[in-house]
Amino acid sequence: MNKTEVGRLGEEAVCKYLADRGYSIVERNYRIKGGEIDIIADNGDYIAFVEVKSRKPDSMVSGFEAVNKRKRSLIIKTAADYCCKHPSMLQPRFDVAQVIISGEKVLSIDYITNAYDTTGYNLIF
Repeated sequence: MNKTEVGRLGEEAVCKYLADRGYSIVERNYRIKGGEIDIIADNGDYIAFVEVKSRKPDSMVSGFEAVNKRKRSLIIKTAADYCCKHPSMLQPRFDVAQVIISGEKVLSIDYITNAYDTTGYNLIF
Protein backbone atom coordinates (compact mmCIF):
# COMPACT_ATOMS: atom_id res chain seq x y z
CA MET A 1 0.00 0.00 0.00
CA ASN A 2 1.25 3.46 -0.80
CA LYS A 3 0.94 6.47 1.52
CA THR A 4 -2.30 7.71 -0.09
CA GLU A 5 -3.96 4.30 0.27
CA VAL A 6 -2.87 4.05 3.92
CA GLY A 7 -4.32 7.52 4.59
CA ARG A 8 -7.58 6.63 2.87
CA LEU A 9 -7.87 3.40 4.87
CA GLY A 10 -7.31 5.35 8.08
CA GLU A 11 -9.95 7.93 7.18
CA GLU A 12 -12.46 5.20 6.32
CA ALA A 13 -11.82 3.55 9.68
CA VAL A 14 -12.34 6.83 11.55
CA CYS A 15 -15.56 7.56 9.63
CA LYS A 16 -16.89 4.16 10.74
CA TYR A 17 -15.67 4.81 14.30
CA LEU A 18 -17.57 8.12 14.37
CA ALA A 19 -20.72 6.70 12.74
CA ASP A 20 -20.76 3.91 15.35
CA ARG A 21 -20.82 6.65 18.01
CA GLY A 22 -23.75 8.53 16.53
CA TYR A 23 -21.98 11.06 14.33
CA SER A 24 -23.06 12.04 10.85
CA ILE A 25 -20.22 12.56 8.40
CA VAL A 26 -20.90 15.98 6.91
CA GLU A 27 -17.91 16.23 4.59
CA ARG A 28 -14.58 14.61 3.83
CA ASN A 29 -11.38 16.20 2.59
CA TYR A 30 -12.66 19.78 2.75
CA ARG A 31 -10.01 21.93 1.07
CA ILE A 32 -9.15 25.57 0.70
CA LYS A 33 -5.91 27.10 -0.51
CA GLY A 34 -3.39 26.21 2.16
CA GLY A 35 -5.50 23.85 4.23
CA GLU A 36 -7.51 20.66 4.43
CA ILE A 37 -9.75 18.98 6.97
CA ASP A 38 -9.93 15.20 6.71
CA ILE A 39 -13.39 14.71 8.25
CA ILE A 40 -16.15 17.07 9.32
CA ALA A 41 -18.73 15.31 11.48
CA ASP A 42 -21.67 16.35 13.61
CA ASN A 43 -23.32 14.69 16.57
CA GLY A 44 -26.13 17.20 17.16
CA ASP A 45 -24.16 19.14 19.79
CA TYR A 46 -20.80 19.65 18.11
CA ILE A 47 -19.37 20.00 14.66
CA ALA A 48 -16.08 18.11 14.87
CA PHE A 49 -13.18 18.97 12.60
CA VAL A 50 -11.16 15.77 12.63
CA GLU A 51 -7.54 15.36 11.58
CA VAL A 52 -6.64 11.73 10.87
CA LYS A 53 -3.05 10.53 11.06
CA SER A 54 -2.37 6.98 9.89
CA ARG A 55 0.84 5.32 11.01
CA LYS A 56 2.64 2.00 10.84
CA PRO A 57 3.25 0.31 14.22
CA ASP A 58 6.95 1.22 14.20
CA SER A 59 6.63 4.90 13.23
CA MET A 60 9.11 7.25 14.87
CA VAL A 61 6.59 10.10 15.24
CA SER A 62 3.10 9.48 16.58
CA GLY A 63 0.09 10.78 14.73
CA PHE A 64 -0.65 13.08 17.65
CA GLU A 65 2.84 14.61 17.55
CA ALA A 66 2.44 15.23 13.82
CA VAL A 67 -0.41 17.67 14.48
CA ASN A 68 1.96 20.47 15.41
CA LYS A 69 1.27 24.18 15.83
CA ARG A 70 1.56 24.91 12.10
CA LYS A 71 -0.80 22.04 11.19
CA ARG A 72 -3.30 23.17 13.85
CA SER A 73 -3.16 26.70 12.46
CA LEU A 74 -4.00 25.48 8.94
CA ILE A 75 -6.86 23.33 10.23
CA ILE A 76 -8.31 26.19 12.29
CA LYS A 77 -8.10 28.54 9.27
CA THR A 78 -9.84 25.94 7.09
CA ALA A 79 -12.51 25.31 9.74
CA ALA A 80 -13.22 29.04 9.96
CA ASP A 81 -13.69 29.12 6.19
CA TYR A 82 -16.05 26.14 6.38
CA CYS A 83 -18.08 27.77 9.17
CA CYS A 84 -18.42 31.00 7.17
CA LYS A 85 -19.67 29.11 4.13
CA HIS A 86 -21.86 26.68 6.12
CA PRO A 87 -23.30 28.52 9.15
CA SER A 88 -24.32 26.26 12.00
CA MET A 89 -25.52 26.61 15.57
CA LEU A 90 -23.29 23.69 16.58
CA GLN A 91 -20.24 24.30 18.74
CA PRO A 92 -17.02 23.71 16.74
CA ARG A 93 -14.49 21.25 18.13
CA PHE A 94 -11.08 20.03 16.96
CA ASP A 95 -10.36 16.31 17.30
CA VAL A 96 -7.38 14.18 16.30
CA ALA A 97 -7.45 10.48 15.42
CA GLN A 98 -4.37 8.28 15.22
CA VAL A 99 -4.83 5.07 13.24
CA ILE A 100 -2.25 2.31 13.43
CA ILE A 101 -2.20 0.22 10.25
CA SER A 102 -0.25 -2.89 9.38
CA GLY A 103 -0.53 -4.04 5.78
CA GLU A 104 -4.21 -3.56 4.96
CA LYS A 105 -5.39 -4.08 8.54
CA VAL A 106 -6.35 -1.39 11.04
CA LEU A 107 -4.79 -2.38 14.37
CA SER A 108 -6.09 0.48 16.50
CA ILE A 109 -7.77 3.85 16.53
CA ASP A 110 -6.84 6.33 19.25
CA TYR A 111 -9.14 9.33 19.30
CA ILE A 112 -8.71 12.59 21.20
CA THR A 113 -11.90 14.62 21.53
CA ASN A 114 -11.29 18.38 21.78
CA ALA A 115 -7.55 17.87 21.22
CA TYR A 116 -6.90 21.60 20.91
CA ASP A 117 -8.76 24.90 20.66
CA THR A 118 -8.35 28.28 19.00
CA THR A 119 -6.59 29.94 21.94
CA GLY A 120 -3.72 32.00 20.61
CA TYR A 121 -5.08 32.08 17.06
CA ASN A 122 -6.61 35.24 15.70
CA LEU A 123 -9.92 33.69 14.67
CA ILE A 124 -13.39 33.75 16.16
CA PHE A 125 -16.03 31.11 15.50
